[in-house]
Amino acid sequence: MSFTVDPMPRALPRDHLAQLSGYETVLFGHFLDRGVLDPGILPVAANMKTAGTAVTLTLPGLDSTLLHFAAGQLRPGDVLVIDRRGDRRAACLGGGVAQAILNSGAAGVVIDGCHTDTEELVELGLPVFSGGAAALTTRIQGLGGALNRPVSAGGVPVMAGDAILADASGVVAIHASELAGVLVQAASLLALTDRTIAGVKQGDLIGALSGANEIVARRIEGSVER
Repeated sequence: MSFTVDPMPRALPRDHLAQLSGYETVLFGHFLDRGVLDPGILPVAANMKTAGTAVTLTLPGLDSTLLHFAAGQLRPGDVLVIDRRGDRRAACLGGGVAQAILNSGAAGVVIDGCHTDTEELVELGLPVFSGGAAALTTRIQGLGGALNRPVSAGGVPVMAGDAILADASGVVAIHASELAGVLVQAASLLALTDRTIAGVKQGDLIGALSGANEIVARRIEGSVER
């Protein structure tokens, strides 16, 4: 096998990332048709949150050679998204590699696979999201891999340069070309959600506020006793 290394992606606009980081992932889960990663990919500590530009990495088998290389390429605001090609046995990231990534100023790591050294990762404070912990680790084998090529993470295609938002509820990936429009949708939905919650708190029926009651009334068969 060989190594494929593509150029680093263009960093997303800072104002877009600032707006994205102000939202929770669950907001996007209300309207995105794609982009929400498998809920099994979770933060190593519940209070971790990050938003940034995706740098994508594919690692085969037990080989972490390209990860060590990639750690030296990362920039402030990058989120490294690692595709382990279905491997759920070996951890590719622990305390040492996490420290190297933290030194780069990167915003976090998302692993479609396992991590190790959980306590060290928590102490370092680098936001890491993975499918769980493992004792078996990858090592320098020189087998190959790809940097900044499209990957699959949590059942979602992710491309270098995509926007990543990750928090306690999970991880969302948004294509760079769609980010501006998605942020407009998010702002609109958040405003609607705030109005709905305010109405429910004052005793209004949630079905009336959401429009569900009207939809049911138009399509109901028979009668409903209250």
